[in-house]
Amino acid sequence: MAIPQDLARLARYVTERRHELQLARTKAADAAGMSKDTWRRVETGQPVRDSKYAQIDRTLHWATGSCASVLEGGEPVTVEPSAAKAGVVISKVPVADLASEIQRAVESASIATTDNLSAAQIRALSAKVVDRLREQGVL
Repeated sequence: MAIPQDLARLARYVTERRHELQLARTKAADAAGMSKDTWRRVETGQPVRDSKYAQIDRTLHWATGSCASVLEGGEPVTVEPSAAKAGVVISKVPVADLASEIQRAVESASIATTDNLSAAQIRALSAKVVDRLREQGVL
């Protein structure tokens, strides 16, 4: 169960995002398929059922699990509809997480495509890729 300071942190994020989207609390609750009292509980730092957080994620255009991430000290990830394909959403990886995501991707690709690299060599390769991306200003 989340502790009060985590619930207060989530309350700030949810309220701020609702305001960014210019949603009244009642409209946000309706869009999420919950009562305005349940939504109010979240915005005042009170616990609700875990299933309600997924409904809030969807309403605030956050990736599924964003409320849970905030409760664990992380950040919400916003999503937006893809212009290329209906029903597809695009999320932006927070910059703070991007380097570790790239390292994991390089490590996974190295393991999948090579048989002769040691674990140390794979880690060095992934670190070099991230360093090079930083030098180029990508990260």
